[in-house]
Amino acid sequence: SVIAKFELVDEPGTFVLAWTTTPWTLPGNVALAMGKNLQYAKVVSRVSLENPKEEYYILVKNNLDKIFAGKDYKIIADVKAEDLEGKKYKPLFDYFLNQDLKNKENLYTIQLADFVTIEDGTGVVHIAPAFGEEDMILGQEKKLPFIQHVKMNGQIIDQVSDFKGMEVKPKDNPQSTDLKIIEFLEKKGLVFKTEKFVHAYPHCYRCDSPLLNYATSSLFVKINEIKDRLFKNAKSINWVPQHIKEGRFGKWLEGARDWSISRQRFWGSVIPIWVCERCGEKKVIGSIKELEKLSGEKITDLHKHFIDKITFDCTNGCGGKMKRISDVLDCWFESGSMPYGQMHYPFENKKRFEKNFPAQFIAEGADQTRAWFYYLHVLSTALKNKPAFKNVIVNGIVLAEDGKKMSKKLNNYPDPMMVFDKYGADAMRYYLACSPVMKAEDLCFSEKAVAEVVKKVLMLILNVFSFYQLYLIKGIKPSSRSRHILDRWILSRIEGLKSEITQGYENYDLNLATRPIKGFVDDLSTWYLRRSRERIKSGKTNEKKCALQTLTYVFFEFAKIIAPAMPFIADDLYREMKGKKQSVHLEDWPKVNQRLINKKLEAKMQIVRTICSQALEKRVEAGIKVRQPLLELKTGGFKLEKALVQLIKEEVNVKGIIFSKSIKEGVVLNTMITEELKEEGAVREFVRQVQALRKENKLTPKDKIRVYYEQDKEIIEKHKKQIQKQVIAKEIIFREGKLEIKKIT
Repeated sequence: SVIAKFELVDEPGTFVLAWTTTPWTLPGNVALAMGKNLQYAKVVSRVSLENPKEEYYILVKNNLDKIFAGKDYKIIADVKAEDLEGKKYKPLFDYFLNQDLKNKENLYTIQLADFVTIEDGTGVVHIAPAFGEEDMILGQEKKLPFIQHVKMNGQIIDQVSDFKGMEVKPKDNPQSTDLKIIEFLEKKGLVFKTEKFVHAYPHCYRCDSPLLNYATSSLFVKINEIKDRLFKNAKSINWVPQHIKEGRFGKWLEGARDWSISRQRFWGSVIPIWVCERCGEKKVIGSIKELEKLSGEKITDLHKHFIDKITFDCTNGCGGKMKRISDVLDCWFESGSMPYGQMHYPFENKKRFEKNFPAQFIAEGADQTRAWFYYLHVLSTALKNKPAFKNVIVNGIVLAEDGKKMSKKLNNYPDPMMVFDKYGADAMRYYLACSPVMKAEDLCFSEKAVAEVVKKVLMLILNVFSFYQLYLIKGIKPSSRSRHILDRWILSRIEGLKSEITQGYENYDLNLATRPIKGFVDDLSTWYLRRSRERIKSGKTNEKKCALQTLTYVFFEFAKIIAPAMPFIADDLYREMKGKKQSVHLEDWPKVNQRLINKKLEAKMQIVRTICSQALEKRVEAGIKVRQPLLELKTGGFKLEKALVQLIKEEVNVKGIIFSKSIKEGVVLNTMITEELKEEGAVREFVRQVQALRKENKLTPKDKIRVYYEQDKEIIEKHKKQIQKQVIAKEIIFREGKLEIKKIT
């Protein structure tokens, strides 16, 4: 960076100091900008230790010590920026001093601007409208001249004779031209100070070449003329998340300016404007047919290198030839034209287009609030005076786990195909649908989180379904008529889930439509199936039938409502149950059966589960396994029906439950174990060990076994019939040696 000295014309020896990090722009300087509300000072100081000559400098007062570090200085006077407004200074370079420029009367003058700060530098900004947006705006506001000393190829023009042909930012040495300009100014005594300054600078994302801000002529859409209509049409759009409507999108509309739609590029959609080379007449072409009629040529290719060759006689009759302007369209103009282009409207599909416009729903990233969403809205308002879409979901950006942008160069993310192969597409889809990224928040992708979905959602679904298939009997059809307490509860839960998911999709809220699935799966697996296992495995035909009919109904409805979020597993469940359609995705969206929703039962079941959880914690504290029956449990004065009380008894493994108002919170567990309870516990432990062996040997409920044992002979013999039934054993034989089972073939 350099602090350059601009000498005031009417005060020789007094210099305004301006700081810049882009010395290559200094030949294009047309003005200096000062902050109206900043405090400035005029100081006197020696030029250098070697040069005792004194000079006067004007700069912001707050940074004097920083700017004059290592130098003595003395404040002569306070200076108001407004007192310097309009004053002229001598240019650092005189290449354009005698050139006939528009607004030349304001060339090399001091102006006031509100963007000048004191964070870095001298509080004075050098203005080069050809290379900065704020500079350009100030130039238009103050009617300053425009100097463009750099060509489109990045080289300095011949008029700047001392540097002609130099690249201002060569890739191999981006600072070389800056240093040559500083060296040139030092020889003229116009450099106050130089220093290295690290700052952000734009580079090409492909080749890392330094980029230039470059002012050029353009075609514009007059946004300001339709701004009121843009606001009016935006009111009817439903945004998810809602805050985008008045926030990011609304604020962008407030600050919207005229839109530059032309680009000077080698490739792109041609702008259909032809200009007469003789009289300047302009003609906007509205269709291929019109261009064919004017040119007499058959149009088969709309690419630039074909269309640029097409000319025709001036439509104004001057005898000149009309040629297409060289610019191409901003790609966002094409994106914003998508609703019309996809149907070739208005040349075709007029009724179809009008029936489907505006679009019911679109979705894209948060960055599109200032891009695609905005340009769709601008063009639809200008052309149709309607919004282009009714509902929009705005997602955030998926970042790498370290919070950085995903990059092939950094290799900071797993291969998506590897993730699909390892965990399945449903796991990834569900993980993203449940995440904050669906509410315009950024997400640091976590492979561990995808694995958690597999473990805590998909595997639980498949485990429950596998158990269901294992004990399924012929002729079972879906039914929601069971009066069993657990069946009534899970039916209420599935219908409630259906209601939540439906509401989520109807409101375009993907989090609401997906997050409740995990809770339901947990309920289905760790409570409903856990407490229904014995009934499903039992020989009591009616109880088993009711449970299987209920599960069949639940799985059919579940497959339908998870289909958008987990399409593969949903279809797998549906086909395994022999659904009527070829695929679950051909089914109608299921209606909620409000009659089955029982919020009171759900609330009571939650009390039951809380009591069970607290009681099981007490068992852990006492070091007593759940297989060991206990005498009684005391808890608060809840009013629970018999069937619910029985669930607590079975889950906690207690003989009785006492509800007492004297117990305000928690539970009291009687941990005294009688000989009778101890015997029952031994039986349960024996059954558990045999069942573990059955599982280890991959036996099914259809496989009968012989059991060989040596411990607790008296107890096992006493309860032999009960044990045989539970472990599906034909014989239980006492003998020495470890516990062993053999399949009967």
